[in-house]
Amino acid sequence: MAATHKTALLEISGKEYGKLASLLEQIGEDLALVKDAEETSIKDVVGHRAHWIALFLGWYADGQAGKKVFFPAEGYKWNELKRYNAALRAEQAGLGWQAACRLLAVNHAKLTGFIEGHSDADLYGEPMKGANNLWTPGRWAEAAGPSHYRSAAKYIRKRLKDQRD
Repeated sequence: MAATHKTALLEISGKEYGKLASLLEQIGEDLALVKDAEETSIKDVVGHRAHWIALFLGWYADGQAGKKVFFPAEGYKWNELKRYNAALRAEQAGLGWQAACRLLAVNHAKLTGFIEGHSDADLYGEPMKGANNLWTPGRWAEAAGPSHYRSAAKYIRKRLKDQRD
């Protein structure tokens, strides 16, 4: 169930990030860079999660400024996420393992700062400006942070299991 207030959002964000960070500490660069059958590596997944936090923060800032908000990004529709993610992997191809982990840590800190800097009313009082749906900024923040952390951890655990088998 999604968080409905700031305290819960901070708690779930910290908890899920902590689980993911603990997993990342177990991953060496060699394993982090190995591509799976879909041409995605653990490093790619970590870079993707860091990127989506930045996307969310940009969406929020644009909406607050009254600018057009591009979901998920300019030139892409939600049904084109595979194409968008492939372009992101290409864009982040030169991003190393340690840099990807640092980027995730930095963006998690930015997300935490965003949450801490907003009230319950800011986070959950109304739909996010520019989003054109009923999701609140808090719900979007949860999707960009803790929900993505959970899916990344699940992917990494599967990759670790597959490596052992």
